[in-house]
Amino acid sequence: MFRPMRRFKQQVSDEECKRILKEEKRAAFSVIGDEGYPYTVPVNFYYDEDDNCIYLHGAKNGHKIDAIKNCDKVCFTVWNRGFKTEGNWEWNSTSIIIFGKAKFVDNKEIIKDRLFKMTLKYYPTREAAETEMKTPAINAVQMIVIKIEHMTGKLVNEK
Repeated sequence: MFRPMRRFKQQVSDEECKRILKEEKRAAFSVIGDEGYPYTVPVNFYYDEDDNCIYLHGAKNGHKIDAIKNCDKVCFTVWNRGFKTEGNWEWNSTSIIIFGKAKFVDNKEIIKDRLFKMTLKYYPTREAAETEMKTPAINAVQMIVIKIEHMTGKLVNEK
């Protein structure tokens, strides 16, 4: 159903993809928006390796939410900071493209757990994360889970 990666010699392992998903903090989340136009938004996220899912959050209404209600098929893209090798001008980075289906999480315990894990990823200290979790804003969060159906990673050299 999913296409194999055309530049297969540049493909990285699933382990490398998972490492990047755990370490990187920004991604692009794409849905099929209004009138069939793609809609992509930058997001913060948490990758849970145990259930092989991506978690993100947002408001309980808006373009992203409406799009998921209309079509649960999504694309999620992450890339690392990359590197240059000494003496070369070109940049090397690894990008990961994920296809999956997005669902809304309604279970309050799962929401609380994944939000806390996501907060730990972004906040400078555990104490700061715990303080954030006590704010009333948590009740306004819509948690979204992406069940990964297909994932490929590619090492890109700009040369």
